[in-house]
Amino acid sequence: MTTTPPEAKLGSLNLSVPTGLWIGGQETDASDGGRFDVLDPATALPIAKVASATVEDGLAAVDAAEAAAAGWRAAAPRARAEILRKTFELMTERAEELAKLITLENGKALPDARGEVAYAAEFFRWYSEEAVRIQGSVETAPAGTNRILVIHQPVGVCLLITPWNFPAAMATRKIGPALAAGCTVILKPASETPLTALAMAAILAEAGVPDGVVNVIPSRRSGAIASALLADDRVRKVSFTGSTEVGRTLLAESAKTVVNASMELGGNAPFLVLRDADVDAAVAGAMIAKLRNGGEACTAANRFYVHSSVASEFSEKLAKEFAELTVGPGLEESTQIGPLVNKDSREKVVSLVDGALAQGARALTGGAAPDTEGFFYPPTVLADVPSAADILTEEIFGPVAPIVVFDDVQEAIAAANHTEYGLVSYVYTNDLAEGLRVSEALEYGMVGLNRPVVSDPAAPFGGVKQSGLGREGGHEGVLDYTESKYIAVSW
Repeated sequence: MTTTPPEAKLGSLNLSVPTGLWIGGQETDASDGGRFDVLDPATALPIAKVASATVEDGLAAVDAAEAAAAGWRAAAPRARAEILRKTFELMTERAEELAKLITLENGKALPDARGEVAYAAEFFRWYSEEAVRIQGSVETAPAGTNRILVIHQPVGVCLLITPWNFPAAMATRKIGPALAAGCTVILKPASETPLTALAMAAILAEAGVPDGVVNVIPSRRSGAIASALLADDRVRKVSFTGSTEVGRTLLAESAKTVVNASMELGGNAPFLVLRDADVDAAVAGAMIAKLRNGGEACTAANRFYVHSSVASEFSEKLAKEFAELTVGPGLEESTQIGPLVNKDSREKVVSLVDGALAQGARALTGGAAPDTEGFFYPPTVLADVPSAADILTEEIFGPVAPIVVFDDVQEAIAAANHTEYGLVSYVYTNDLAEGLRVSEALEYGMVGLNRPVVSDPAAPFGGVKQSGLGREGGHEGVLDYTESKYIAVSW
């Protein structure tokens, strides 16, 4: 493992990474001078001190966003599109440095970070194209008395709250459509990973985003800031990606002023391997669906339901693949699985695995945290997991695959649907008709049918039940940042 001091790695990046707040197009200190440490998950050592916004700083960001709103709203769609396209190009040019920055503060392996940067940049390219295609409609009223003219206008100042697991992509997935629609934004990134968001702010400014259109306010006072901004009648939308628990709180806060709310919340993704599945393809898919981002993803396969006729083969092959993975600091090229993001995340994984083992599961590989620096946990496959095990009811957010055996596909569907969550599910089968029948029966906003990845900037991303409200990506994503206005007119 490398012994290079983490702060030296940050300084070596050929990238502008502000460490203050970004308000009104300027880097500034917090009003009380407060800062907090950002840690390298591979060493648990600080890599930077970042300004910690106060409530007053949050309101200053609202001032800046409001001041810029009229000009940005009036900007020609093509002008907004060209700025988004330029941002895509700058991100692509600096992809390697951005990937290293993500790995440094998040811990994920470099291949994962490189994939995230490419995915994140695509939101700017996609919404540069959507910015000029926000179409309205006109029709004759059924009674023939007038025309029904419908236009889409920007919703206004937006509060965007993003998580630590995809610090670039979760930001661009919100900033891209908001700017395309003509909105100004205040981004509150996770305190574990603020550096990527601040680097993105600098890139957006370089691409030509006017001062005040994009503001970034890292803070350790997340609850107080969100509450204050949602109580400010100038803030007309909140878009949040994170836990269902926090989402419920934000929905309650936004209800007080009837703020337009989009929520991309928790998941408990089932991965179904049916009787006639190609086992090798299912194993290859499971490796991606489970281990993308080291398992720290709301789309990560969380529960594996495998038909009894192929369960032994699938479990053995998956365990063999897991056991051969290289675990280490994300910045090392040989690393395939980096550390978890922080101590609490690792302790949660330890608790869930220990609980499953105590309830009768067997570890085919992994199953215990190493005694090393950093927040590492080995890739783990659990067999014979009882259907009542706690690990099947919570998001694991780590490289752990619990396997449950089934005999009847209806039984597997019922088990898969027996959760408050409904974000994404996966189905592997060689019978396309059966796969489509199962896909329709699964109570999820997205289904990967013989595919381990569903995320695409051109597709509507989102869940049902307590996995969220609204959709991000696709044409639906830009409409989430608009309000429909109906004009009754005769001519």
